[in-house]
Amino acid sequence: MIVRDHPSALKLFFVLQGSIVPNIIGRIIGVAVLTAVVLLVDQHLIELPHVSIAAMGIFGVALSLFLGFRNNAAYDRWWEARKLWGAMIADLRTLGRDLSIFVGRGEDRAEILSLGVGFAHLHRGFLRGADVQAEITGWVGDDQAKAMLDQTNPADAALRAMAERISQLAAQGGVSGFGQMRLSETLAALAAAQAGCERILTTPLPFVYSLMVRRTTYLYCWLLPFALIEATNWFAPIFAAIVAYVFFGLQAVTNELELPFRNAHNGLPLDAMCRIIEVSAAEALDRAPPPLMTPNDHVLT
Repeated sequence: MIVRDHPSALKLFFVLQGSIVPNIIGRIIGVAVLTAVVLLVDQHLIELPHVSIAAMGIFGVALSLFLGFRNNAAYDRWWEARKLWGAMIADLRTLGRDLSIFVGRGEDRAEILSLGVGFAHLHRGFLRGADVQAEITGWVGDDQAKAMLDQTNPADAALRAMAERISQLAAQGGVSGFGQMRLSETLAALAAAQAGCERILTTPLPFVYSLMVRRTTYLYCWLLPFALIEATNWFAPIFAAIVAYVFFGLQAVTNELELPFRNAHNGLPLDAMCRIIEVSAAEALDRAPPPLMTPNDHVLT
């Protein structure tokens, strides 16, 4: 994820990192070249059919409404994913405090809280398809890390290990019934946030709707030159390129926001959020915390 100060008005036109321009520049140039070819053919070879600029305007308004609706739906997914991860951070901090109250500041508390850190990394690895063994080994040990990674859902395996450890403590009298219930509620909240992220990951926007919007965008940009050749003459390629930037840009933004867990410029900073969890756990356990990351530390450049 890119986080930066707002650039000046001049720099705004030249910022590329985090921009969708590199992804769509080929399509923008293609529309501009198509418009220039249509203009040359119309003026020097054969008169081509001219499309009403008013009709294209109505077409453009309808297309912009579809793109705006799809963009809002994609942003809702991105923002929901961010809220779910924020809730996980809060729940893991709450787990550390509740363990201090109901279990005490001993090895049992450290073991359960370390499993909580492992859960966050394992969940990140599942969402992003990343290898997180090195990150969790230092918290849960090599044998337990390998055992959880061998499961179909490693993050859920970490939650089960936490539940089993709490159950053992309850059986030994190490935690009261109310404490057991309170800790169970926190584990349930973590599981709910995990399931919410998995729902976003495995349920993209309906393909048929996305396909319709993409086809309509290309159709509009291909027909646009026939409406501009009469109205704008040799400025037509410039106008066509600007329109292509707007519509293809909205489409590209939607594609990035639709899948918020990808390691992309505008994806969620999962590495930085896992580091926040590590810092909270380390300080709760009186260990030296690792340095904080900024969201920019783990993005594609």
